[in-house]
Amino acid sequence: MDAYFGRFQELLDQLYDGVYFVDNQRRITYWNHAAEAITGFSVADVLGRSCADNILTHIDSDGHSLCRGSCPLAQTLVDGQSREAEVYLHHRRGHRVPVAIRVSAIRDAAGQIVGAAELFNDVSSSIAIRERFRELEKLAYVDALTELANRRYVAKEIQQRIEELKRYDWKSGLIFADIDHFKRINDDHGHNVGDQVLKAVARTLAINVRSFDLFGRWGGEEFLGIIRNIDESALLFLADRLRMLVANTQVAAASSLLSVTVSVGVTIMTLDDDLEKAVQRADRLMYRSKCEGRNRTTLG
Repeated sequence: MDAYFGRFQELLDQLYDGVYFVDNQRRITYWNHAAEAITGFSVADVLGRSCADNILTHIDSDGHSLCRGSCPLAQTLVDGQSREAEVYLHHRRGHRVPVAIRVSAIRDAAGQIVGAAELFNDVSSSIAIRERFRELEKLAYVDALTELANRRYVAKEIQQRIEELKRYDWKSGLIFADIDHFKRINDDHGHNVGDQVLKAVARTLAINVRSFDLFGRWGGEEFLGIIRNIDESALLFLADRLRMLVANTQVAAASSLLSVTVSVGVTIMTLDDDLEKAVQRADRLMYRSKCEGRNRTTLG
Protein backbone atom coordinates (compact mmCIF):
# COMPACT_ATOMS: atom_id res chain seq x y z
CA MET A 1 0.00 0.00 0.00
CA ASP A 2 2.92 2.34 0.71
CA ALA A 3 4.12 1.91 -2.89
CA TYR A 4 0.63 2.71 -4.15
CA PHE A 5 0.48 5.89 -2.06
CA GLY A 6 4.00 6.88 -3.02
CA ARG A 7 3.06 7.40 -6.66
CA PHE A 8 0.63 10.11 -5.65
CA GLN A 9 2.66 11.74 -2.89
CA GLU A 10 4.10 14.53 -5.01
CA LEU A 11 0.66 15.47 -6.31
CA LEU A 12 -1.00 15.26 -2.90
CA ASP A 13 1.68 17.41 -1.31
CA GLN A 14 0.78 20.22 -3.71
CA LEU A 15 -2.84 20.36 -2.54
CA TYR A 16 -4.15 23.12 -0.29
CA ASP A 17 -6.42 20.55 1.39
CA GLY A 18 -5.12 18.32 4.15
CA VAL A 19 -5.04 14.63 3.21
CA TYR A 20 -4.21 11.60 5.30
CA PHE A 21 -4.61 7.84 4.89
CA VAL A 22 -5.21 5.23 7.56
CA ASP A 23 -5.14 1.44 7.56
CA ASN A 24 -7.84 -0.82 8.96
CA GLN A 25 -6.68 -0.12 12.50
CA ARG A 26 -6.92 3.65 11.83
CA ARG A 27 -3.14 3.98 11.99
CA ILE A 28 -1.96 6.94 9.90
CA THR A 29 0.06 5.83 6.89
CA TYR A 30 0.28 9.10 4.97
CA TRP A 31 0.10 12.79 5.97
CA ASN A 32 0.51 15.56 3.37
CA HIS A 33 2.05 19.02 3.71
CA ALA A 34 -1.32 20.79 3.95
CA ALA A 35 -2.30 18.48 6.83
CA GLU A 36 0.83 19.66 8.64
CA ALA A 37 -0.01 23.31 7.99
CA ILE A 38 -3.66 23.05 9.07
CA THR A 39 -3.10 20.95 12.21
CA GLY A 40 0.39 21.90 13.34
CA PHE A 41 1.31 18.18 13.54
CA SER A 42 4.28 17.07 11.43
CA VAL A 43 4.63 13.74 9.64
CA ALA A 44 6.98 12.60 12.43
CA ASP A 45 4.32 13.44 15.03
CA VAL A 46 1.60 11.30 13.49
CA LEU A 47 2.92 8.57 11.19
CA GLY A 48 2.11 5.13 12.56
CA ARG A 49 -0.13 6.49 15.31
CA SER A 50 -3.90 6.16 15.52
CA CYS A 51 -5.79 9.21 14.33
CA ALA A 52 -7.74 9.05 17.62
CA ASP A 53 -4.57 9.04 19.72
CA ASN A 54 -4.77 12.60 21.00
CA ILE A 55 -4.01 13.98 17.55
CA LEU A 56 -7.01 15.41 15.71
CA THR A 57 -9.64 14.29 18.25
CA HIS A 58 -12.52 15.63 16.17
CA ILE A 59 -15.58 16.98 17.96
CA ASP A 60 -18.92 18.01 16.49
CA SER A 61 -20.72 21.32 16.99
CA ASP A 62 -22.23 20.03 20.24
CA GLY A 63 -18.82 19.11 21.67
CA HIS A 64 -19.23 15.35 21.30
CA SER A 65 -16.00 13.44 20.70
CA LEU A 66 -16.18 11.71 17.32
CA CYS A 67 -13.05 9.67 17.90
CA ARG A 68 -14.74 7.96 20.85
CA GLY A 69 -18.13 7.64 19.15
CA SER A 70 -19.54 8.11 15.66
CA CYS A 71 -16.31 8.87 13.81
CA PRO A 72 -17.06 9.26 10.08
CA LEU A 73 -13.72 7.66 9.17
CA ALA A 74 -14.35 4.66 11.44
CA GLN A 75 -17.83 4.20 9.98
CA THR A 76 -16.43 4.30 6.44
CA LEU A 77 -13.91 1.60 7.34
CA VAL A 78 -16.88 -0.59 8.29
CA ASP A 79 -19.38 0.03 5.50
CA GLY A 80 -17.29 1.61 2.71
CA GLN A 81 -19.66 4.56 2.33
CA SER A 82 -18.23 8.01 1.60
CA ARG A 83 -19.09 10.71 4.12
CA GLU A 84 -18.91 14.49 4.54
CA ALA A 85 -19.15 16.56 7.70
CA GLU A 86 -18.12 19.84 9.29
CA VAL A 87 -16.23 19.21 12.52
CA TYR A 88 -13.62 20.79 14.78
CA LEU A 89 -10.14 19.32 14.95
CA HIS A 90 -7.56 19.73 17.69
CA HIS A 91 -4.58 21.85 16.61
CA ARG A 92 -1.19 21.02 18.07
CA ARG A 93 -1.16 24.38 19.88
CA GLY A 94 -4.40 23.43 21.63
CA HIS A 95 -7.09 25.44 19.87
CA ARG A 96 -9.95 24.10 17.79
CA VAL A 97 -10.10 24.57 14.02
CA PRO A 98 -13.36 24.23 12.03
CA VAL A 99 -12.81 21.91 9.05
CA ALA A 100 -14.92 20.38 6.32
CA ILE A 101 -14.01 16.70 5.95
CA ARG A 102 -14.65 14.14 3.21
CA VAL A 103 -13.95 10.49 3.89
CA SER A 104 -13.65 7.67 1.33
CA ALA A 105 -12.75 4.01 1.61
CA ILE A 106 -9.54 2.63 0.09
CA ARG A 107 -10.00 -0.80 -1.48
CA ASP A 108 -7.59 -3.38 -2.81
CA ALA A 109 -7.80 -5.07 -6.22
CA ALA A 110 -10.39 -7.51 -4.85
CA GLY A 111 -12.60 -4.70 -3.62
CA GLN A 112 -11.86 -5.28 0.04
CA ILE A 113 -11.56 -2.26 2.33
CA VAL A 114 -7.92 -1.87 3.35
CA GLY A 115 -8.04 1.65 4.74
CA ALA A 116 -9.59 5.06 4.34
CA ALA A 117 -8.63 8.51 3.11
CA GLU A 118 -9.74 11.76 4.71
CA LEU A 119 -9.50 15.09 2.92
CA PHE A 120 -10.07 18.18 5.05
CA ASN A 121 -9.83 21.93 4.66
CA ASP A 122 -9.80 24.80 7.12
CA VAL A 123 -13.10 26.70 6.81
CA SER A 124 -12.36 29.23 9.56
CA SER A 125 -11.38 31.95 7.09
CA SER A 126 -14.31 31.26 4.80
CA ILE A 127 -16.74 31.32 7.74
CA ALA A 128 -15.29 34.61 8.95
CA ILE A 129 -15.33 36.08 5.44
CA ARG A 130 -18.95 35.02 4.87
CA GLU A 131 -20.05 36.48 8.19
CA ARG A 132 -18.09 39.67 7.61
CA PHE A 133 -19.50 40.02 4.10
CA ARG A 134 -23.07 39.58 5.32
CA GLU A 135 -22.53 42.18 8.02
CA LEU A 136 -20.92 44.67 5.65
CA GLU A 137 -23.61 44.03 3.07
CA LYS A 138 -26.27 44.69 5.67
CA LEU A 139 -24.56 47.89 6.81
CA ALA A 140 -24.14 49.04 3.23
CA TYR A 141 -27.57 48.29 1.86
CA VAL A 142 -30.12 47.93 4.69
CA ASP A 143 -31.87 50.71 6.59
CA ALA A 144 -31.30 49.88 10.26
CA LEU A 145 -34.71 51.06 11.50
CA THR A 146 -37.12 49.67 8.92
CA GLU A 147 -34.90 46.83 7.63
CA LEU A 148 -35.81 47.82 4.09
CA ALA A 149 -33.25 48.52 1.39
CA ASN A 150 -31.57 51.86 2.02
CA ARG A 151 -31.19 54.79 -0.39
CA ARG A 152 -27.88 53.52 -1.73
CA TYR A 153 -29.31 50.15 -2.69
CA VAL A 154 -32.53 51.61 -4.14
CA ALA A 155 -30.49 53.99 -6.31
CA LYS A 156 -28.40 51.07 -7.55
CA GLU A 157 -31.54 49.09 -8.43
CA ILE A 158 -33.13 52.02 -10.28
CA GLN A 159 -30.02 52.39 -12.42
CA GLN A 160 -30.17 48.68 -13.26
CA ARG A 161 -33.83 48.92 -14.24
CA ILE A 162 -33.07 51.87 -16.52
CA GLU A 163 -30.34 49.81 -18.18
CA GLU A 164 -32.82 46.94 -18.65
CA LEU A 165 -35.26 49.34 -20.28
CA LYS A 166 -32.64 50.59 -22.71
CA ARG A 167 -31.31 47.12 -23.57
CA TYR A 168 -34.42 44.93 -23.49
CA ASP A 169 -37.39 47.35 -23.39
CA TRP A 170 -38.44 45.97 -19.99
CA LYS A 171 -40.60 48.63 -18.36
CA SER A 172 -40.45 49.41 -14.65
CA GLY A 173 -42.25 51.94 -12.52
CA LEU A 174 -41.54 53.97 -9.41
CA ILE A 175 -43.85 54.48 -6.43
CA PHE A 176 -42.82 57.40 -4.23
CA ALA A 177 -44.70 57.43 -0.90
CA ASP A 178 -44.35 60.03 1.84
CA ILE A 179 -46.03 59.73 5.26
CA ASP A 180 -48.50 62.57 5.80
CA HIS A 181 -48.01 64.92 8.77
CA PHE A 182 -45.05 62.90 10.03
CA LYS A 183 -43.52 65.86 11.88
CA ARG A 184 -46.78 66.32 13.75
CA ILE A 185 -46.74 62.63 14.72
CA ASN A 186 -43.25 63.03 16.20
CA ASP A 187 -44.15 66.29 17.94
CA ASP A 188 -47.44 65.02 19.40
CA HIS A 189 -46.50 61.44 20.26
CA GLY A 190 -42.70 61.33 20.48
CA HIS A 191 -39.99 59.78 18.33
CA ASN A 192 -40.59 56.25 19.62
CA VAL A 193 -44.10 56.31 18.19
CA GLY A 194 -42.71 57.95 15.05
CA ASP A 195 -40.29 55.03 14.67
CA GLN A 196 -43.17 52.56 15.06
CA VAL A 197 -45.09 54.40 12.34
CA LEU A 198 -42.10 54.16 10.01
CA LYS A 199 -41.77 50.43 10.67
CA ALA A 200 -45.49 49.80 10.19
CA VAL A 201 -45.63 51.69 6.89
CA ALA A 202 -42.43 49.99 5.70
CA ARG A 203 -43.81 46.52 6.43
CA THR A 204 -47.14 47.31 4.76
CA LEU A 205 -45.44 48.48 1.59
CA ALA A 206 -42.83 45.73 1.45
CA ILE A 207 -45.04 42.70 2.00
CA ASN A 208 -47.79 43.75 -0.41
CA VAL A 209 -45.74 43.79 -3.61
CA ARG A 210 -44.40 40.89 -5.65
CA SER A 211 -41.26 39.08 -4.55
CA PHE A 212 -39.19 40.58 -7.39
CA ASP A 213 -40.34 44.15 -6.68
CA LEU A 214 -38.50 46.28 -4.14
CA PHE A 215 -39.41 48.92 -1.58
CA GLY A 216 -36.75 50.89 0.22
CA ARG A 217 -36.46 53.84 2.55
CA TRP A 218 -35.38 56.82 0.47
CA GLY A 219 -34.92 59.13 3.44
CA GLY A 220 -36.79 60.35 6.53
CA GLU A 221 -40.43 59.42 6.05
CA GLU A 222 -40.05 58.79 2.29
CA PHE A 223 -40.28 55.34 0.69
CA LEU A 224 -39.50 54.44 -2.89
CA GLY A 225 -40.75 51.33 -4.64
CA ILE A 226 -39.34 49.83 -7.85
CA ILE A 227 -42.01 47.80 -9.65
CA ARG A 228 -40.81 45.66 -12.54
CA ASN A 229 -42.51 44.68 -15.80
CA ILE A 230 -45.63 46.79 -15.36
CA ASP A 231 -47.72 49.31 -17.35
CA GLU A 232 -49.25 52.58 -16.17
CA SER A 233 -52.71 51.27 -15.33
CA ALA A 234 -51.39 48.34 -13.32
CA LEU A 235 -48.87 50.60 -11.57
CA LEU A 236 -51.58 53.09 -10.61
CA PHE A 237 -53.82 50.29 -9.34
CA LEU A 238 -51.01 48.82 -7.21
CA ALA A 239 -49.92 52.18 -5.82
CA ASP A 240 -53.47 53.14 -4.86
CA ARG A 241 -54.02 49.77 -3.18
CA LEU A 242 -50.84 50.29 -1.14
CA ARG A 243 -52.05 53.78 -0.19
CA MET A 244 -55.35 52.26 0.97
CA LEU A 245 -53.57 49.56 2.98
CA VAL A 246 -51.43 52.14 4.77
CA ALA A 247 -54.55 54.21 5.52
CA ASN A 248 -55.95 51.15 7.26
CA THR A 249 -52.79 50.66 9.34
CA GLN A 250 -52.90 51.64 13.01
CA VAL A 251 -50.07 52.12 15.46
CA ALA A 252 -50.43 52.12 19.25
CA ALA A 253 -49.85 55.58 20.75
CA ALA A 254 -50.35 55.83 24.52
CA SER A 255 -53.96 54.71 25.12
CA SER A 256 -55.15 55.18 21.55
CA LEU A 257 -54.54 53.82 18.07
CA LEU A 258 -52.94 56.19 15.59
CA SER A 259 -53.93 56.04 11.93
CA VAL A 260 -51.49 57.19 9.27
CA THR A 261 -51.72 57.96 5.58
CA VAL A 262 -49.29 58.45 2.71
CA SER A 263 -49.25 60.69 -0.32
CA VAL A 264 -48.07 58.86 -3.42
CA GLY A 265 -46.54 59.71 -6.79
CA VAL A 266 -46.13 57.07 -9.49
CA THR A 267 -44.39 57.06 -12.84
CA ILE A 268 -43.14 54.68 -15.51
CA MET A 269 -39.45 55.09 -16.27
CA THR A 270 -38.62 56.16 -19.84
CA LEU A 271 -35.65 55.88 -22.20
CA ASP A 272 -34.79 59.53 -21.48
CA ASP A 273 -34.53 58.92 -17.75
CA ASP A 274 -31.50 58.69 -15.57
CA LEU A 275 -31.65 58.11 -11.82
CA GLU A 276 -32.10 61.78 -10.94
CA LYS A 277 -34.80 62.48 -13.56
CA ALA A 278 -36.89 59.45 -12.68
CA VAL A 279 -36.81 60.03 -8.92
CA GLN A 280 -37.44 63.77 -9.21
CA ARG A 281 -40.50 63.15 -11.39
CA ALA A 282 -41.93 60.65 -8.91
CA ASP A 283 -41.15 63.10 -6.07
CA ARG A 284 -42.98 65.96 -7.86
CA LEU A 285 -46.01 63.75 -8.41
CA MET A 286 -46.01 62.81 -4.72
CA TYR A 287 -45.85 66.49 -3.82
CA ARG A 288 -48.85 67.14 -6.07
CA SER A 289 -50.76 64.55 -4.05
CA LYS A 290 -49.79 66.49 -0.90
CA CYS A 291 -51.01 69.76 -2.38
CA GLU A 292 -54.31 68.25 -3.50
CA GLY A 293 -55.27 67.05 -0.04
CA ARG A 294 -52.89 64.18 0.91
CA ASN A 295 -53.75 60.47 1.14
CA ARG A 296 -54.03 60.23 -2.61
CA THR A 297 -52.12 58.89 -5.61
CA THR A 298 -50.97 60.88 -8.64
CA LEU A 299 -49.73 59.29 -11.86
CA GLY A 300 -47.55 61.08 -14.36
